[in-house]
Amino acid sequence: MIITINGGHPGPLINATTNDVVNVNVFNNLDEPLLFTWNGIQQRLNSWQDGVSGTNCAIQPNTNWTYSFVVKDQIGTHMYFPSINYHKLAGGFGPIRVNNRIVINVPFAKPEAEFDLLIGDWFFTDYKVIRSRLGASTEVPDIILINGKAPYGYSALKPYESVEVTKGKTYRFRVSNVGTTLSFNFRIQNHKMVVVETEGSYTNQITLDSLDVHVGQSYSVLVTADQDDADYYIVATPKLLNTTDDSPLVAKGVLHYTKSGSPVSGSLPTGPDPWDIDFSVNQARSIRWNMTAGAARPNRQGSFNVTNVTLSETIILHGSHANISGSFRYTVNNVSYFTPDTPLKLADYYVNGSGVYQLGEFPTQSVKEDADYGVSVVSAIHKGWHEIIFQNDAQMSMDSWHLDGFGFYVVGFGEGEWTVGSRDTYNLYDPVVRSTVQVYPGGWTAVYVFLDNPGMWNLRSQHLKRWYLGQELYVRVHDDDPNPAKENPPPENLLKCGMFGEPIAPGGAPEPQPGW
Repeated sequence: MIITINGGHPGPLINATTNDVVNVNVFNNLDEPLLFTWNGIQQRLNSWQDGVSGTNCAIQPNTNWTYSFVVKDQIGTHMYFPSINYHKLAGGFGPIRVNNRIVINVPFAKPEAEFDLLIGDWFFTDYKVIRSRLGASTEVPDIILINGKAPYGYSALKPYESVEVTKGKTYRFRVSNVGTTLSFNFRIQNHKMVVVETEGSYTNQITLDSLDVHVGQSYSVLVTADQDDADYYIVATPKLLNTTDDSPLVAKGVLHYTKSGSPVSGSLPTGPDPWDIDFSVNQARSIRWNMTAGAARPNRQGSFNVTNVTLSETIILHGSHANISGSFRYTVNNVSYFTPDTPLKLADYYVNGSGVYQLGEFPTQSVKEDADYGVSVVSAIHKGWHEIIFQNDAQMSMDSWHLDGFGFYVVGFGEGEWTVGSRDTYNLYDPVVRSTVQVYPGGWTAVYVFLDNPGMWNLRSQHLKRWYLGQELYVRVHDDDPNPAKENPPPENLLKCGMFGEPIAPGGAPEPQPGW
């Protein structure tokens, strides 16, 4: 089964400009409750629109609900996807572009055109079947797709992705990892790429032969069509997995020159060894913030550097797994998140969390001795600078972490266990700011985050199995001032469920009309 949007897979592009109001009317024609989340869109003062189980009641089958949010002070490359019931395994994802306002200078010449490449691993087995048998065993995806299309040469009956370019022109490729499991290395035969943006931050412009993209991440790269008129391979190969060139886990598309008279030929472009962690870490460290460019505002990104910030708190999070009451679960500090019937945001707003969650129970700097379930909520200081250490206890697999509502200042990566002395290795001058950060096997990643956005915010693994089986928590950023300028009140169309009422019974949602 494939979850389509308006009959397509991937879903349609949401193409917005900084400070636009975006309205998305979701008609749920599935047989299960549904939510969408907007990966990288910060929902300023408005976690009511975040679209995860801790903020929203689900949209019931045969009903519809409208999200309404502002892409406030943001630019860049992002994505949307379903957030509950393991739906992301079946698709339902699509690209988001947030363009600069005309008055803001972009730190590179306007490209001839832009292309969205949504690349990710895929399972042929129905998501409900896989969901029902989740456990300790590892399921390897069957194929890697580019914009929902099979690799070039996979089957004469299957279309492949082809991008047409004109010799001498430069193009912007927005590359996102929409998969659930595998990181990949992206490259184009005989072509260099210049990294210019990631998840809303302009980067120092570095020229690469290939680029590692981890689960949930997005990049913009510039590619100049400077080769002979011909066709060239676009390739994405998995990390930490051995493959051959003809494997369906090697995604292959085509860069087609308009005057090309020949099909793709030759060997696939060579990438790094998939097990070379040092290559990936060094590349990650080389991707830094462009300190002189403006982004959503005229002032330079670098005016927000973290060289002299005072930290309010350090939070250390170990991602691991455990057996709890006979069930295989993923954990954070040995706590596996249990989803309550009442969304945390509703409980927080109406009853101060009473009966749904308890502040102070989740261990923020230690690992519980015995693994257990919990409704994990961390209370964070509003407008405080927080240091978060992500520790990946798995020795053979990658992880990715994402925080809704904010951007991470990615200050460091390291092997083994993080210590206070690890701070000596931090880059505090120009760390890139992004919403999803990778954590290498058996290693740690350190980020700073400025919690200036009141709300209830999901902090999760982007690896779908880990997320679904409990590797998540929520960060409550609270301001006692009820002024709506500090945080938006609930929307008029707020759905209620759990202790505040039953979800709307299925009743035949109206069909979408042209222009909706």
